[in-house]
Amino acid sequence: RGPHRVLRGNLAIAGQPGVVFTPESGLNLPAVAFGHGWLTSAANYRATLEHLASWGFVAAAPDTERGPIPSHLGLATDLLTTLDICTSVRLGDGAISVHPDRLALAGHGMGAGAAVIAAGQRRVAAVAALYPAPTAPSAETIAPDIDTPALVLAGATDIESVSSNAIPLTAAWAGPVVLRAIDGASHNGIVEGRRALAALGVGKHEAKTARTTRALLTGFLLHKLLRDKTYAAFSDPEAVIPHATVVDPEAPRDEEKPKLSVMQ
Repeated sequence: RGPHRVLRGNLAIAGQPGVVFTPESGLNLPAVAFGHGWLTSAANYRATLEHLASWGFVAAAPDTERGPIPSHLGLATDLLTTLDICTSVRLGDGAISVHPDRLALAGHGMGAGAAVIAAGQRRVAAVAALYPAPTAPSAETIAPDIDTPALVLAGATDIESVSSNAIPLTAAWAGPVVLRAIDGASHNGIVEGRRALAALGVGKHEAKTARTTRALLTGFLLHKLLRDKTYAAFSDPEAVIPHATVVDPEAPRDEEKPKLSVMQ
């Protein structure tokens, strides 16, 4: 956790359902708009948003498209609206403002795809796709037109599953990008609290995955939004970071051989 005391606000006051977390005060701060995953809400990422705010970021998350058939384009639009609110409205008691050139789009699962869709519509300083999942339109068809620096994280246990498009997204990205696979992580491990997905047998919250993800996300954003060279390793594909292996999206991969059964 960072050095700042954290405040919580409601984006609905400005006409956008959602939440915003900020440090207690600060002018020309960096801001991150964060998109939630499928069948989750902004509340399921509270600790992640608070963590970012404790490091000096304005971290805001729209709380829309929560149903079983969400609009990914709609969530992307709400992410951009959220950034507009952060940059145009004095937050807190007027002691907090956001610099228009220090903006990032981030998200988890479908929210990661929505962040990419949004980045295709507006230039920002950085994009972070956490355990990205397929969306419509597909993020990998938009990625070749985005030269923004990006961080892509995936779970080592399911990076090549149908629920992850981390590898093709990274391969298609036009700008500098780093893909890291988190040891022992699954794609929904960072989701906090009870959620509708639990009824479908989705795994529980993974505390270690969440801690590692927050550290990688925060370090990447500190480097890209604030140009703090102390955190340059988080943007460097050559840097060795424990429990977060860099993955080459162009590397050949072994196809899984069909399993034989004695019952066949």
